[in-house]
Amino acid sequence: MHLSEFQEFIEAEGFVPQQVFNCDETGLFWKKMPKRTYITQEEKSLPGHKPVKDRLTLLLCGNASGDFKLKPLLVYHSENVRVLGKNNVMKNKWNVMWRANRKAWVTRQFFIEWIHEVFAPSVKKYLWEKQLPLRALLVMDKAPAHPPGLEAELMEEHSFITVRFLPPNITPLIQPMDQQVISNFKKLYTKALFQRCFEVTSETNLTLREFWKEHFNILTCLRLIDEAWGGVCSRTLQSAWKKLWPESVADRACEGCEDKPVSVVEDIVSLGKCMGLEVDDDDVEELVEDHNTELTTEELQDLQREQQQPAAEEPSSEGGREDIPTSLIKGMLGKWGEMQSFIEKYHPDKEVAHRAINLFNDNAVFHFRQMLKRRQKQSLGRFLVRQRPSEPEASSSGAKRRKRKNPRRIAP
Repeated sequence: MHLSEFQEFIEAEGFVPQQVFNCDETGLFWKKMPKRTYITQEEKSLPGHKPVKDRLTLLLCGNASGDFKLKPLLVYHSENVRVLGKNNVMKNKWNVMWRANRKAWVTRQFFIEWIHEVFAPSVKKYLWEKQLPLRALLVMDKAPAHPPGLEAELMEEHSFITVRFLPPNITPLIQPMDQQVISNFKKLYTKALFQRCFEVTSETNLTLREFWKEHFNILTCLRLIDEAWGGVCSRTLQSAWKKLWPESVADRACEGCEDKPVSVVEDIVSLGKCMGLEVDDDDVEELVEDHNTELTTEELQDLQREQQQPAAEEPSSEGGREDIPTSLIKGMLGKWGEMQSFIEKYHPDKEVAHRAINLFNDNAVFHFRQMLKRRQKQSLGRFLVRQRPSEPEASSSGAKRRKRKNPRRIAP
């Protein structure tokens, strides 16, 4: 359907902006920071699967009036995620519709399920509340997951949905979700991620490295997705239709619109610098572009194998002098603890002090704490190995003592 045909169809059918929707898929490397940060540099040096490669796919959808966004479809490479079950998070309460397959791709089956379980009932409820006729137009591209005969597969109760496909040769140029909506969402996700890291390192005793490695999980990601999608304002969604349906775009400023790309990027850079991260505007833009990168077959296979195996042990290499006495490490860490307490107690600017301490903990002290942990694990392992063979020896010596007390009788 060409542009002129689309506009003629809209006019002939009498659709209003509240009734017209667009959806599109996008990838999200949910645990990824800009390339120059020390977090990313360290993850690149790790063997095997890297958290930075952990990718999911989101399907986002909203209407031309910009006042209604639907629950996203999220496809991950794992169906049962331990942290969600551990926190008793019920699937029907999630802010996304969760599905899973090995490649974390939106399939035809997942898309149809999303139409039946999310799109149709949500749009019906929205139109009823707006006192609008029960008619909806869904505009989308001809992706493999979007079946050409979708209308025929809709149940009778969902026959109020009309589907139209964009011309493949110009889809990226006119598809509303590709006109700053998805890119703004990703910038808002990055801002929410940096904000969360800043809050944790400012309000708790965790350093950035500790939070990133031990506490930032897919449950946190779901919360950030919800915050970012909620932050995409109506003006952005309206403006996205300017090329496809210019008549639908209201010529007015959007009060309270918080997702302006320039200001969001500035906020991200400011938060990053407060945490001691090396990041600028170009780094943020590059990160947003990286989300569109597909994983190779080998990376997908590595990811799947990693998810099926227990968590790997930390690298044994200490990356520096290995002849440092353990007693010296313990002593210096103790002195640093005293210095940290002194700074926290007497420095006039608590916020500056806390930030400086966390930065030093991440970039210097962390290395020696990890070195000490590895040595403690190795010592415990050697102790357990020595203990195991000692038990049969004790039994054997006990048997010998019993033999001496009860000598075997010699037959006459």
